[in-house]
Amino acid sequence: MIMGKPVLCVSSDSNNREKKGAEPRQHVCPAAYSRAVAAAGGVPVIAPEQCCDEMAELCDALLLTGGDDVCPELYGEPVLNDTVSTDPKRTAYEVPLARAFLEREKPILCICRGFQLMNCLLGGDLYQDLVEQCGYVHMNADIRHYVAAEPGSVLYRLFGERFKVNSTHHQAVRRLGKGLHVTARSVEGLVEAFEHDTLPIWGTQFHPERLTGIAWDDRTEDFAPYFAAFIDLVRRHCQA
Repeated sequence: MIMGKPVLCVSSDSNNREKKGAEPRQHVCPAAYSRAVAAAGGVPVIAPEQCCDEMAELCDALLLTGGDDVCPELYGEPVLNDTVSTDPKRTAYEVPLARAFLEREKPILCICRGFQLMNCLLGGDLYQDLVEQCGYVHMNADIRHYVAAEPGSVLYRLFGERFKVNSTHHQAVRRLGKGLHVTARSVEGLVEAFEHDTLPIWGTQFHPERLTGIAWDDRTEDFAPYFAAFIDLVRRHCQA
């Protein structure tokens, strides 16, 4: 905590896709994540690809952000096809970063890639290509589709049983990781959100940071309360 506000480590993306793995490597992070954290009363700190344990000691919680696909080696599979675009250096950093926060049982908010990464770290796996493996198209920034939230979940409490979200992913959770339970599904039955049974871990496949603040376009609920609820969770965890 600093000045009464929780400090959140926000995982960084990179220019891997544009550079096709070539150097020089740059750390980047969409501003929507930091805006959402700050608006909710937290202090965002963008993580470099260094010092995992130090970041876990320094920060009160972790936000695992979106980006390139999770390396399928994490769940024991080869790359399915050329639609699977990974960033091995990011994965090599984010895995120990996430584990450092897990070991300390600090709160973790997982979004899109981060949602998939956490699922894999807890023993689950993924559909690598939804179009080929399931026949579903969820990779379209213009899409707004309904999800159904489970009673008792954070999402249900904030937004009710049925509400719209965005959709920019071509992978999805297949087998759920240990200790996780589903809190929302798409109309096709795809896992759109989870919470952990005992640890302070929340996650969404969709991007709530793009559905609040200056990015909100009135086609969905405003997801500012979701970030506020997570910051409240972190604050309570710090004071416990």
